[in-house]
Amino acid sequence: MIGTLLYFLQEKMLFHPTVLSQDFKFEFSHPFEELYFNTDNNAVINALHFKAENPKGVILYFHGNAGDLSRWGIITEFFVKKQYDVLVMDYRTFGKSTGKLSEAALYNDSEYCYNYLKEYYSENDITIYGRSLGTGIATYIASKNKPKQLILETPYHSITDVAKSKFPIFPVKYIVKYKLPSYQFITQVECPIFIFHGTNDEVIPYKSAQNLFNIAPMSQTTFTTIEGGHHGDLVSFETYHEQIKNILK
Repeated sequence: MIGTLLYFLQEKMLFHPTVLSQDFKFEFSHPFEELYFNTDNNAVINALHFKAENPKGVILYFHGNAGDLSRWGIITEFFVKKQYDVLVMDYRTFGKSTGKLSEAALYNDSEYCYNYLKEYYSENDITIYGRSLGTGIATYIASKNKPKQLILETPYHSITDVAKSKFPIFPVKYIVKYKLPSYQFITQVECPIFIFHGTNDEVIPYKSAQNLFNIAPMSQTTFTTIEGGHHGDLVSFETYHEQIKNILK
């Protein structure tokens, strides 16, 4: 019975979107352009393109599993302050984005955003950044393209791996519909990879990130442990700031 509930309710457990009215007006501290991408016949993806003064490059940012761009826009302004343009999109059903959500849709919409950036930037200037849920999407896009670098904040080996840690008595590999197998994608990434994870992460186990690191291309991958870090507070640690400063110099 519980296993059946997990199967049918897993999308509600995994995704926690908030919806914005189509006439909602975003307000941020830095200049931005609001975009709408018709990624297929049945979906419209809402995105924000922040513009820095004299940008060093652009960051394609894939956010976590909750909220909408009114929140994630504020979070990504952190990188605009470091003189980077930022493109961040809302997944289907999040914010103003519409369309049926699925794993294939996540990949399709994300690839669309990457291709959009390639019209305006050299791939050598594109950094892909994934946070939490977004790390699997970010790793997928990095594996299919040739960006400058890939940054993963609180990543997972796979969604199945995380589910096993939450529901150890169930055969989750047969239940989970969203696989997001980062461990498969990361072996095909050719750019430098930077991983950040906190030892006290209560959502995605530290061990899951370690397992991902262990199969990543070792010569190009750096793992930064944030001692005492939880799932959503790595930005409050000096270690994170020191590393990000070096990566985005």
